[in-house]
Amino acid sequence: MLNDTSTNKLLSVKKRLKQALAAQKKLVQDAAKKISEQSADELTLFRDAVKDVKPFIAPPKDEYKLKPKPIPLQFIRDEQQALADSLSDHFIPAHEIETGEELLYLREGHSPDILSKLRRGHWVIQAKIDLHGLVSDEARLYVSTFISDCKKRKIRCVRIVHGKGLGSRNREPVLKHKLRGWLMQKDEVIAYAEAKKQDGGSGAVIVLLKA
Repeated sequence: MLNDTSTNKLLSVKKRLKQALAAQKKLVQDAAKKISEQSADELTLFRDAVKDVKPFIAPPKDEYKLKPKPIPLQFIRDEQQALADSLSDHFIPAHEIETGEELLYLREGHSPDILSKLRRGHWVIQAKIDLHGLVSDEARLYVSTFISDCKKRKIRCVRIVHGKGLGSRNREPVLKHKLRGWLMQKDEVIAYAEAKKQDGGSGAVIVLLKA
């Protein structure tokens, strides 16, 4: 059995242990309270910082697709008409080379070697159009639009099939003669020559455009 002295010592130890635990608990509570107060202050600061920010609402998935821009049809029609009107059917050639029925033309100020190279097929044909089945007004617009488009695409050498007029009234190559004047009126055209037999012969023309 424990004597009185031992009992008193044990009680004293328990009391000190209880006091130590209580002190430790108070420290933990004080620390937790301090952390809570700091968190509350930080939350208040955060809310003040974002109070004017509007939340982002994502649009439906389909709305992310780019909508095509409306096509200005009237503008396109006006532009095409302007191109057509820029070419006259009554143009009188001033620098055409007389070679019988063969189509040959070299814009003034350019070397005659250009025609020789063009006739030999020096430049690769990069684009072509066929005027068969078109009336004069349609063909004029087609040629003008085609030349302008080639200029934008930096195309140098093209072939235009005008036909031999075998299906026209009096079997006259109407488009062939009109095409001659149209091409001379286009500043983009440097020279043209009748196509080789394998490229259409007298029914087509090879055109060299400015670089």
